[in-house]
Amino acid sequence: MNDELGGFAPPPFKPEDALQQLKRALRDLKLTERGSGFDLRGKRVLELKAEATQITARIARKLALTPEWDTRVLASTPDQRKLIDEIKKRLDRWEREE
Repeated sequence: MNDELGGFAPPPFKPEDALQQLKRALRDLKLTERGSGFDLRGKRVLELKAEATQITARIARKLALTPEWDTRVLASTPDQRKLIDEIKKRLDRWEREE
């Protein structure tokens, strides 16, 4: 595998550092941080939990007071970028639905 990358291994995933980056990106998307999660207009839309080797994210399917959740496990930087892209898509969809 290292030969395919030109002899370089990707940097190790650091959940605590990644969590800080995620929180910053989510605040930039105008989400409000409340405890371990983020709200949009007073409704919980995302919850994050950092573990030893990964971050577990729960994303609301719909904007609701009691949402149904989709769970994602982030174990790498590409997973982190995919989560942010997914949140942007859902925010856009929720804005159109309202």
